[in-house]
Amino acid sequence: MNSTGSRLRDIYDVLYDHFGPQHWWPAESAFEVMVGAVLTQNTNWRNVSKAIDVLRQEGVLSFAGLASLSVEHLAGMIRPSGYYNLKARRLKNVIQMIGRVYGGSLESLLEDELHHAREQLLTVKGIGPETADSILLYGGNHPIFVVDAYTHRVFRRHNFLAEECDYQTAQDLFMDNLPHEAQLFNEFHALIVKTAKTFCKKKNPLCESCPLGGDDRL
Repeated sequence: MNSTGSRLRDIYDVLYDHFGPQHWWPAESAFEVMVGAVLTQNTNWRNVSKAIDVLRQEGVLSFAGLASLSVEHLAGMIRPSGYYNLKARRLKNVIQMIGRVYGGSLESLLEDELHHAREQLLTVKGIGPETADSILLYGGNHPIFVVDAYTHRVFRRHNFLAEECDYQTAQDLFMDNLPHEAQLFNEFHALIVKTAKTFCKKKNPLCESCPLGGDDRL
């Protein structure tokens, strides 16, 4: 492992020792991960969980269930997630792609070769790299690192990333310097999110209390 990889691994170890395992993604199935990955855009998980609970209670938390709903009906069900009209269209777009390309089987998508599956997801209007990679990592156990605003914030402040850094460059930091292990990527991303929410806040960060703040290796 190179020096950058060693530093990244040190960060992972410090965060894991401090926070412990995060047990993310909180879902009962890969399909629920996919739905959650779309609904979590521009909102917090508490609101997503409420929307998913409605879908579950209505018995439509499945490919057939969502495929049977109109965009308007689906939007009403996922209202707690915010931007519900937009997200309903995006969910229906994903469902239509899975139906067209994978015969209605999310499992077939998740069992597809990583880069081809990612390409297919990225053809869907409203599905960007973060959402696609969340589905592939957390739903399909593919070794691809998920980058989000929390990742950018933490790693900019520790001088790994430039202020203006795109998704691919940030993702390459991890993909090029760490072993491609889904469990490692899963846990590391979850620990980064926990760190950003707890210490590395957008305003008034708690650097002195942060486990990364006082470690000379980092």
